[in-house]
Amino acid sequence: MKTQSILVRGREARLLTCHTAVVGSGAAGYAAANRLYEAGQRDIVILTEGVNKGTSRNTGSDKQTYYKLSLCGGTADSVEEMARTYFAGRGMDGDLALCEAAFSPRCFYYLCEAGVPFPHNAFGEYSGYKTDHDPAMRATSAGPLTSKYMTECLERRARDHGITVYDNWLVISILVKESQCVGLMALNRQSGEYLLVNAANVVYASGGPAGVYKNSVYPSSQSGATGIALEAGAAAKNLAEWQYGIASLKFRWNLSGTYQQVLPRYVSTDSEGKDEREFLEGQFDSPKSLLTAVFLKGYQWPFDPAKVKNQGSSMIDMLVYRETVEKKRRVFLDYRRNPESLNRLGTDWLTRLGDPAASYLAQSGATQDTPIGRLLHMNPRAVELYRSHNIDLETEMLEIGVCAQHNNGGLAGDMWWESNLSHFFPVGEVNGSHGVHRPGGSALNAGQVGALRAAIRIAKVYRQGPMEIRDFLQTVREQAEEKMRLAEQFGAPKEDGLSPVQVKEKIGCIMSAGAAHIRAADQILQTAESLREIRRELLEGIFVKNPQELAQAFQTYDTLISAEALTAAINHYIKEGGESRGSYLIKENAADENFLDGPDLFGDSVQELRMRDGAFQVRWRPVRPIPPRDLWFENVWKEYESYGNS
Repeated sequence: MKTQSILVRGREARLLTCHTAVVGSGAAGYAAANRLYEAGQRDIVILTEGVNKGTSRNTGSDKQTYYKLSLCGGTADSVEEMARTYFAGRGMDGDLALCEAAFSPRCFYYLCEAGVPFPHNAFGEYSGYKTDHDPAMRATSAGPLTSKYMTECLERRARDHGITVYDNWLVISILVKESQCVGLMALNRQSGEYLLVNAANVVYASGGPAGVYKNSVYPSSQSGATGIALEAGAAAKNLAEWQYGIASLKFRWNLSGTYQQVLPRYVSTDSEGKDEREFLEGQFDSPKSLLTAVFLKGYQWPFDPAKVKNQGSSMIDMLVYRETVEKKRRVFLDYRRNPESLNRLGTDWLTRLGDPAASYLAQSGATQDTPIGRLLHMNPRAVELYRSHNIDLETEMLEIGVCAQHNNGGLAGDMWWESNLSHFFPVGEVNGSHGVHRPGGSALNAGQVGALRAAIRIAKVYRQGPMEIRDFLQTVREQAEEKMRLAEQFGAPKEDGLSPVQVKEKIGCIMSAGAAHIRAADQILQTAESLREIRRELLEGIFVKNPQELAQAFQTYDTLISAEALTAAINHYIKEGGESRGSYLIKENAADENFLDGPDLFGDSVQELRMRDGAFQVRWRPVRPIPPRDLWFENVWKEYESYGNS
């Protein structure tokens, strides 16, 4: 690793030369750096806009799930079965499904050895439970903070390895030569200094495009950097496929699992917190069907159009949406008292409730008189989590909404998680390896598998060092100068200039209103038009006064590209005849009451998007099937000797 000073556009900048640069300090980024180090690569650097920022360190749920192959008892499972579960989610490439299944045990045990406290019995069996879109019981959890524990344990390992971390550096450009990534450009968020990174390989663990939506369960510290990768020519896939679900607003957190299974009250009020109503009442055939829908919301957490019908669990999301968006009311969960529907069942409510809720609560010993009593019995850490953020579920109601939670799509990669830009490896949520549906917790597994696959590829195949410094500077100077010109444009004095944060908030409001879980053709066209106006405001109407605001401007610029790409993907899907699926409803126009609910025309396809000359090109291609394999040991051994030691 070498550093030196250089001049770019008359400004002094720093030049860092290394073999591999890892972008991001979450669970996937640290995993990639550690795997590279343990494979013998020492010339590694991690760049992060903030070590303590990001989704994996700052998000979770009642018991945040990690999805893995079954590893206990006599449970029948196999790599093939797990791969088929992934592949059955539609729109997922079979080779990625197979890799995520096959490497699942190796990555899970790696985390256990790193210190993540996944529970097991006295004999070492890691038991599991069923999660959403999971036909088996492959899920496990270390509690509400699973991904935080993962990040902290992997960070400790990286420190033990002595891996260098450049903190407070925002990556603002992916530097390319033809179709190869050759490095990065970054901005120091505190000093405004520029850094050019001459790297033979880049592992891109920047997280999902969290700033796209206002109604979001992403932590406010997460922004994402999908846009600049698209700008550099990286292909994306399935960008329109997101997950949305019920989450708290004051403190952003998923309200899945036991938060629903203890059967809280759903209450709406006016904007001042008055005129309290249990708005689910009267919307279901019976108290039992209402309570069953609430209970099932626990492990059917993502909004799903298929579960709106027949009074399914996603009816809850629709009714919350109507209260908050259409009626402009506020919605809360109340754990202090039982819902009226449960009271109507009488004192023997558990018997009359029926399965699956009754048997689950009885077996868990959760028969207390109030939702908070049941929650404290089943999952006291879920209560303590909110208390640690100054919200006491024992004394106050919890304000909620339907929020964006995860982008199932993202940047495209092959079976080694390598982009169409060679030597560029998107891992973690920024990689769109998931299909339309994904088992709950599979994103954590995918991030670890992707990090390992990228490290193997780099360590075994891409051993050659970075470009000669003179050649690198000649190659990237124009790209670097273009970003500096953009920074100067942001900093040019303007009357009544908007702040970058104000512009970003506008993007979020527009996207949540017209391009989230309720989508219509006319809304999408209006959203695209509004984003074009925001582009003008961003490029001509903001005025930054310090390095922090300049970094915010670049983040907003990235968010805008991501929002434009998402809108283009949604528009293409609707124009091609796509109807409701995944975690969103499609309507012919915004005023319609009914939604389009035909067969999934594109379940066996992947939607690809590329940005060229400022425009988005979108097309469909068939999914890659699960590949046939020769599993005869002698042949596998011979094949391994060929690729494993290359």
